[in-house]
This record gives sequence, C-alpha cells and structure tokens, in this order.
Amino acid sequence: MFKRTRQRLALGLMLLPLLSACNQASTQLDRVLERGELRIITRYAATTYFDAPDGPRGMEYELARGFADALGVRLAVVTEPNVSGVLAGLRQGKADLAAAGLSITDSLQFDFRFTPPYQSVTQQLVYRAGNRRPEDITRLEGQLEVVSDSSHVDRLQLLKREYPELSWVENRRVDSEELLTLVWEEMVDYAIADSNEVTLNRRFYPELRVAFDLPESSSLAWAFRREQDDSLYQAAVRYFEGIRADGTLEQLLERHYGHLEQFDFVGARIFQAHVRERLPAYLPLFREVAAAHGLDWRLLAAMGYQESHWNPNAVSPTGVRGLMMLTNLTARDLGVAKRTDPVQSIEGAGRYLRGLLDRVPERIAYPDRLWFAVAAYNVGFGHLEDARVITQTRGGNPDRWMDVKANLPLLTKQSWYKRTKYGYARGNEPVKYVENIRSYYDILVWGTDPSRLAARDGRSEWRAALAGPL
Repeated sequence: MFKRTRQRLALGLMLLPLLSACNQASTQLDRVLERGELRIITRYAATTYFDAPDGPRGMEYELARGFADALGVRLAVVTEPNVSGVLAGLRQGKADLAAAGLSITDSLQFDFRFTPPYQSVTQQLVYRAGNRRPEDITRLEGQLEVVSDSSHVDRLQLLKREYPELSWVENRRVDSEELLTLVWEEMVDYAIADSNEVTLNRRFYPELRVAFDLPESSSLAWAFRREQDDSLYQAAVRYFEGIRADGTLEQLLERHYGHLEQFDFVGARIFQAHVRERLPAYLPLFREVAAAHGLDWRLLAAMGYQESHWNPNAVSPTGVRGLMMLTNLTARDLGVAKRTDPVQSIEGAGRYLRGLLDRVPERIAYPDRLWFAVAAYNVGFGHLEDARVITQTRGGNPDRWMDVKANLPLLTKQSWYKRTKYGYARGNEPVKYVENIRSYYDILVWGTDPSRLAARDGRSEWRAALAGPL
C-alpha cells in the first residue's frame, strides 16, 4: 500500500541537508533512524488504536505504521488513557509524536507543531434517546461534560463569549469514548464528541443521539513538540502529502468509516438483543468451523446474522434457506444434505467462504481480500470478477474494495452488464451486504475485546452471551 509513498519519502530524506555527512549534529530524524524505532503516543479508542483479532488496528495506528514503514523502522506504541495524558506524555518526551485524534487548536499550537490535517470532523452534542432533545447550546436541561484539554473545551470557551450563561464540567479521568458511555448509562446528561467517534460508537450504543452540531468543523492531525529541530516533522509532512496524492489516505478513511454511511442504528439494537438471545446457541459451532478453516468466528457469525438473523429455518423468496442461506446449487456442491440443519449450514458456509478467499488473487491484501470474498458469497465470484473488470475499464483499481464497490451497481445497467462475461446482477446488494457485515463484525470484535470487557461500561450481558475462549 505504501510503496509509492516510501519512494517519495526516501527521495526526500536523501535531500535533507540535516542528514548530510558534513553535519555533525544529531537530529530527531537521525535518532529515529539510528534506533530503528518510531515512537508514537496515542489513546485506546475505536478511532485511534485498539486490539483486533488480526492484531492492532485503528486509523491512527495504521497511519503511524505507514509512516514507520516509509522510514524503514519499526513502530512502538505508548498509550495514555485520555487526551490530557497524551499531551503530557508528548511534552515529557515519552514519544516522538502524538497520533491520537487530536484537533488543531490555537491554544495547543503554542506548545505543539501540527502536521497537515488528515481528516475533518464536526463536534456534536450527544444525549441518550428517551431524554428531551435540546434545541441549542443555550437550552440544556442538565449537566454538560467534556474531556479536559480537548478541542471541545476551546470551542465552548469561544461560545461562552456569546452565551455567558453557558456552563460545563471538564472531566480529567475519561476519554471521549468513556464519556459517551456515561451518557448511555444516563450518568451524564450531555457530552460533546467528534463526529467520527460518535458514528463509530453509536453501533455499540445505539441509544445515543446527536442533538446538533457545534459551529465550524475541526481538523485532526498529528502533534510534535515545538522545537527548533523539525526534521522528523518535515518527514511526516512529506508522508501525508504522499499518501494524499496516491490515494492511500482516502482508502484508509474508507476502511474505517466508509461502511458506516448506510448503517441502521435502530437495527443495531435488534442485533445486540439477538447476540444475547440467539447467538449463544450457535457460538460453539461458529468457533469450531472458523478454526477449522482459518477464519475469524466473528466474521462467520456476522455473515450468519446478515443472512438469517441466526434463524436456522429462514427461507427467502428466491429459495435460499437455512442459517447461512445457502442456495440449492451451492449446498449440493458442498455436500450439504439439509440446509436447515445449523451444523451443516455453518460448516458448509465456512468451507465455501474459505474457497472464495483462496480464489481471490494473492496480491490483494487484507482486509480488501476479505471483503471481496464476502461480496462473492452474496453475488457470486463471476459477477465480482465482472465488477473488477468494469472498475479497471473505468480507471479504478480492481484490487481495492473501495473502487470495486463503487462499480458493482453498474451490473444492473444494460450498457455495462452486456459487456461482461456473466451478465446482469443486482450489484447494489453485495455492497450493502458487505457494509452491514463489516459493522456487525466490528460490534462483535468490540464486544469480545478482553481489555474492554474488563472495563465498567454496562456490558455484563455481552460477557455472558460471548463467554468462552475468544
């Protein structure tokens, strides 16, 4: 993914006067290269850094890993519980930079130097469904809390000039995700959080509601200590320029947020109810089959939910049936004699998905490789290949899910499907299918994260439903 970026950055590094042989002073960039390690400080959150079944994930982590790869060094991660801890840690020199979903603010720029922004977000006032929705910032009937040292405090201070009666509490003990949890638990009436954090966390807490957006958007960026030596900072600037130019940044944003555009937050409540009530009966099967075929049981379970809501007797108007909704032809090819038998259905689906994954070209990396296989499970491998051909014809990248999902709907248009090998297909369906499964999968990953399960956040029912080896 970062090949072209590495080439650009490597060229830039060669031209840096600070790295010339005649310069005896050791710069920050020199020291990073010499020790072979880039150290970042971040916070544990769905938008920044967390542990997933396939290893560390998160927008900030993947951006930082790309930068470390571009420099040719390993990545080391230091975590702090909240923004205050991140900023204090950076001031104390615990890391080379902060990659923690920080907004660029006037107050922070006295101490820190920010890279060009990589994402624009809106600050939103959040409350819990069932409580009265405030019309604006001056009509709050309860307590408003924000995270200390955050950009939300700066925004409220500006608003207070216009509305002197405005008041709030600054919480130094929590980060934004924990604060949203407190709103969900009705321990706090209102909170302010960035739109990306609200969107991700509403899948986990679907009762959260956005009352309104605060004026003006915010820009997220990395922060460096404001020192005379800006060698590492300049390398980071070139890195962001590179990934913006070659499409890597756009792909990362799609990977983390693109599947949320169509997500049904009301449906998320039903999903969580079914996790408690239906999933436990099939959990051992999902785990066993996934392990046998080198799959993540959470993905297989997410697919089963999208297919049938974990109903082994489900039947569609087109004749597919069972918990994994296998067609008659597919079941026959897989040797599944009784599609309504959950054991046969899940085992057959696991073998089928494994076979589709093996058919996806090896050059395609995860997670795109995974979403191609899941899309093929829905629409058929031939139609997926047709969509990849169309994508290439239209100048897109046939190996990127982001590009292919934009072209799959063209399989419904005669002007396009008549040129393909396999013809017409309802190309909108696999797009929605994959995006829903991505969100269900994320919720299951979140619900089974050991570090999160240890936290007090109202998930005792999740612990009971998903008990057992992860």
